[in-house]
Amino acid sequence: MSVAANYQTLQVRKEGPVDWLSLDRPKRLNALNATMVEELNDYLERLMTDASVRMVVMRGSGRAFCSGIDIKDIHAGRGLVGNSTPADMAGQRRVAEIVRRMRRCPQPIIALVHGVATGGGFALALAADIRIAGESAAMNCAFINLGLTSCDLGLSYLLPRIVGVSVASELMLTGRFIDAGRALQTGLVSEVVPDDAMETAARPYLDEMTATSALGLRLTKEGMNMGLDAPSLESAIAMEDRNQVLTIQSENFHEGMAAVLEKRTPQFDK
Repeated sequence: MSVAANYQTLQVRKEGPVDWLSLDRPKRLNALNATMVEELNDYLERLMTDASVRMVVMRGSGRAFCSGIDIKDIHAGRGLVGNSTPADMAGQRRVAEIVRRMRRCPQPIIALVHGVATGGGFALALAADIRIAGESAAMNCAFINLGLTSCDLGLSYLLPRIVGVSVASELMLTGRFIDAGRALQTGLVSEVVPDDAMETAARPYLDEMTATSALGLRLTKEGMNMGLDAPSLESAIAMEDRNQVLTIQSENFHEGMAAVLEKRTPQFDK
């Protein structure tokens, strides 16, 4: 086990093929300031070409997952909002780029959500592939409560696809919080556990994904993302066929078939 690159607002603990990524501004409930935005973008961009990392677990230090954009920094003129439309657009795009990179990176991301996940913090949770909630989790589209639109940082795209249009409309039009229990009922999270059991709850997912082939895992995340936007069933199947042929040509497929016939666990090339 080793510690990765030194960031001011993030902690990255490497555990074999897994990166444990912690948002680390606990005194500010891990609010997103300009430094954290740049560091998250840097970390996620590095993932694109880092084959040694197969999975990422994202969580928050202290009492919360992420309380969204740091309003105090913005108010003090140190944040992501400038004094002109071009400056504001540039800042907006840098924050939104985090969500895009979370979806683009080939590694599956598990979000461990406890305490508040509001606004930008909610967007980070939604951009993950799997969400596990602590019992204290409370999530909302905080933007509308600031006089803004709730259609921000990919929420208008991700939330309806995860919970359906009706629930998404309710949350986005009102800004009301959704707690862990209802998040489970709506399919927003995969499971709810005590806050101190979240890491333990994540490990079976990691173990099962580690047991798969690296190429199969990456192409599955890519294929699911492409399938969400496919214009037709035919388009989705065409993409699946190409990816499946890539994996059929690998030694891992032959190993997988042999393992089934020999009634043993496959040993894939990592």
